[in-house]
Amino acid sequence: MRNYQDTLSYLFTQLPVFQRDGASAYKPTIANTIALCEVLGNPQEKFKSIHVAGTNGKGSSSHQLAAIFQAAGYKTGLYTSPHLKDFRERIRVNGECIPEQNVIDFAATHQALFEKIKPSFFEMTVAMAFEYFANQQVEIAIIEVGMGGRLDSTNIIKPELCLITNISFDHQAYLGHTLEAIAGEKAGIIKNEVPVVIASTQKATQAVFKGKAATQNAPIYFADQLYHLQRTADSNQQYLEIEYTDALGTVQKFQSDLTGIYQLKNITGVLCAIDLLKEKFPKINNEIIFDALANVKKITGLKGRWEVLSENPLCIADTGHNEDGIQQILTQLTYCNYENIHWVIGMVNDKDLDAVLTLLPKNATYYFCKPNIPRGLDQLILQQAAAQFDLNGKCYSSVSEAFMTAKNNAKNTDLVLIAGSTFIVAEII
Repeated sequence: MRNYQDTLSYLFTQLPVFQRDGASAYKPTIANTIALCEVLGNPQEKFKSIHVAGTNGKGSSSHQLAAIFQAAGYKTGLYTSPHLKDFRERIRVNGECIPEQNVIDFAATHQALFEKIKPSFFEMTVAMAFEYFANQQVEIAIIEVGMGGRLDSTNIIKPELCLITNISFDHQAYLGHTLEAIAGEKAGIIKNEVPVVIASTQKATQAVFKGKAATQNAPIYFADQLYHLQRTADSNQQYLEIEYTDALGTVQKFQSDLTGIYQLKNITGVLCAIDLLKEKFPKINNEIIFDALANVKKITGLKGRWEVLSENPLCIADTGHNEDGIQQILTQLTYCNYENIHWVIGMVNDKDLDAVLTLLPKNATYYFCKPNIPRGLDQLILQQAAAQFDLNGKCYSSVSEAFMTAKNNAKNTDLVLIAGSTFIVAEII
């Protein structure tokens, strides 16, 4: 491996990548990760961790947790996926991406091991992250599940706490076609006697989580039954103003720089998780928590969550890409002032198209495009499917062309929205 780009080319071409290739890269077993980490000396046993699963919100929640620990002065690892611009975003310590040289060295040192075990790209990345966190001697690592939970490569850790965000329909071909089945896969991260926080109580999934926690003798907490958060002011697109009532009835106000209204659910789970961990991490206090939540993007580098790209016209990118994610975006729109919506939309070919398209506003102008990955859904197919739901717009040969056209067409009083796939947001950002 001569340099970083050569290393990435090797990793992307030699190892199956789910985000790019889809089903051919999915391996429903953690055996490869166990084998890789055994050769590396089981680095996952050398640091404390928090495990975060869920359909939507697990990335935001992971970054919020990392921001709090980092602000409190703990050396903090953060593993998330997928990345938006640079592979190194997946592996961070105190907000800084893993250095290019570490990626080069890991791939070069273990090339023979890869050829023997034949891991997926994700399995290799998890092993790289765990080794890096161990070598960096992090005091806590926030580990985001890639997909599901039970069979996810990250599920070889013994965390201090598990956090499960909301459960909705996504990746049904792998996780099941009912919320109960999907919840069962997510519940697979619950470990023996490890506390688990469920951010949102849902009728269809509550019993699943209670049952799994009982079999593992794991204390379980439904955060939204203990903490009550509400938005208190009109969004200025810079901060979400929040009023917070804790389990003792104490009322406090704070801000979040993650301005999506859907973040209220995520923050509820995060606050509950942090309260349960304060005894083990005594440098954390409320002042630090609220300061960190107001500066998550600055502290951790998080992007793509109701992110304001420019004003006049207002251009916003959001990685919402499934039925629940789109519904959250539509709720957010009710808090925005605009005259017309110009929606730049692209999707991948394994999503439930109809479930998303039936939700979209008919009075928006759509700019159909294809994410620049093999899983990307052809823009003409997307346009034709959208027409069945009275959603109208033109096709564009690239995401950037669609965005620039939408921006040029929009008046200063209009809103340009980029949403439908993480990958089109990545291309714009």
